Amino acid sequence: MSAYIYDAVRTPRGKARPDGGLAALKPQQLVNGLIEAIGERSGDEVKPDALIVGAVGQIGAQGGNIALVSKLDAGLPDETAAFAVNNYCVSGLTAIGQAAAMVAAGQATRVLAGGVEMMSRVPFMADNADYYSDASYDRRTRYIPVALAADRLAEDIGVTRDELDRAALVSQQRTAAAEGTALVASRIALTGLKREECARPATTLESLAAMAPAFAGLADQYRDALGGRAIDHRHTVGHAPPMSDGAGLALVGAEGAGAKPRARIVAWAEAGGNPAASLTAGFIAMERVLAKARLALRDLDRIEFMEAFGVTIVKFMRDHRPDPAKVNVGGGHMAKGHPMGATGAILLSSLLDALDASGGRFGLVVAAGALGVGSAMIVERLER
Repeated sequence: MSAYIYDAVRTPRGKARPDGGLAALKPQQLVNGLIEAIGERSGDEVKPDALIVGAVGQIGAQGGNIALVSKLDAGLPDETAAFAVNNYCVSGLTAIGQAAAMVAAGQATRVLAGGVEMMSRVPFMADNADYYSDASYDRRTRYIPVALAADRLAEDIGVTRDELDRAALVSQQRTAAAEGTALVASRIALTGLKREECARPATTLESLAAMAPAFAGLADQYRDALGGRAIDHRHTVGHAPPMSDGAGLALVGAEGAGAKPRARIVAWAEAGGNPAASLTAGFIAMERVLAKARLALRDLDRIEFMEAFGVTIVKFMRDHRPDPAKVNVGGGHMAKGHPMGATGAILLSSLLDALDASGGRFGLVVAAGALGVGSAMIVERLER
């Protein structure tokens, strides 16, 4: 049985601070705003069999099973199953993949799935997990913040500062150019926020080059986990996705589960990777999903590749040489921000908009996270 995406929507990304554009809302209100939008866009009340919500910081405002809290707050039917997932920064795409698996297995007819993260309310590492500081692990598997992993990876594979600057500039320029176009057709304004609040449209190559590396101080805190290694720090705040608030949600269903779907899910793959290389599992997931779909990168019309720090997009473009005109056409995370648990779902919504705008057929989304987590999905756009 095939699984289809009937719709996929996202919020703008707000700055993760008390006066940010979405900060006055609760996480469940972001989810519920998207549920309402899907219903309004389809002209039909959304009554799913299940609601799956990805979130990384499952504590405080995002604790207590944020999917269940969102279900109750939205007034979804009591019979709707609801559960939260945490797969680090790929959580939103994992949730959608799980929804597709449920539909394909005949366990559900319609599932709402995606992710939310409000870093203005639940800061990075707010769960204070023992693992973050547990020295009993060997150095290969010890926790280090993803920013340090990005700098280490850039040094290991020879990604230069100039390459990072140029990638960040493209991200900012394309984000600015996408405003007011079909590339933001599925972005839903909430509390008056209608644009990507973190974007810096005035960015230039000169302003990026003037920024100092930002994460050397972290290296001192994690010196033991790094084995005393001195890192040539290359990433600045210009190459790092801003901390932000946001949500993304998709309605996944079986054939005939509603109005004509936007896309068919061709293949989905999860992957683990070398925890010491941290951000590289997305590449493994990408290779797996391409093999499942029996497609090559050249067969894809649009690609949303997560800018999990500048090093990942530079590595992708350098090693795989896709057509740059097909990749992150509406800008990327370095410009727009990274609401962690929501990211995969936001990228999928962006991909569908990019396919619609281009009239393309096949699209790929790739997401990666810390310590070797990755997820990828290929969809086929359907004429509506």
